[in-house]
Amino acid sequence: MNLQSSDFELFGLTPGFAQDRAFIDVRWKDLQREVHPDKFAAQGAAAQRISMQWSVRINEAYQRLKEPLKRAAYLCELNGVPVNAENNTAMPAEFLMQQMEWREALDEATTTVELNVLDGLVRFARVQALQLCAEFLDDKQDYQSAVGQVRALMFIDRFSRDIEARLDQMDTTDGGQ
Repeated sequence: MNLQSSDFELFGLTPGFAQDRAFIDVRWKDLQREVHPDKFAAQGAAAQRISMQWSVRINEAYQRLKEPLKRAAYLCELNGVPVNAENNTAMPAEFLMQQMEWREALDEATTTVELNVLDGLVRFARVQALQLCAEFLDDKQDYQSAVGQVRALMFIDRFSRDIEARLDQMDTTDGGQ
């Protein structure tokens, strides 16, 4: 193993968006067992420090590989098209309109039923965006288009958290009614 290997190489995976989460989880546990500092106790402090670096590197890779959004962003970056979400917020006009409609619906929602309906719409949009990511990344190797989907997914995930927060707020103010 090499600390400079890609996350995919480290985990023995073919680079791609579609991955088996269960395999990633098992491989993470196996790798952590291989490099656990306790295994190197007899070899001294230097060996334990190196094993700790490996452990950190494996955890970082695992965090990127296990989450579809992070994995998609990582694939784009590996292929020379970083997401740069903090500097580039360009989105298609259609998606911007959808965001405004969702935001309005969230602001106007007064019942948990309305929020749950909105949540269902947003979850469906997430599934569609993930499918487009898979198509752009795995089928077409169109990383520029994939970056647009990654940005959309970032908004969708953030908006989903806003819906959850609003649902939690309603639960505490109306006793879960």
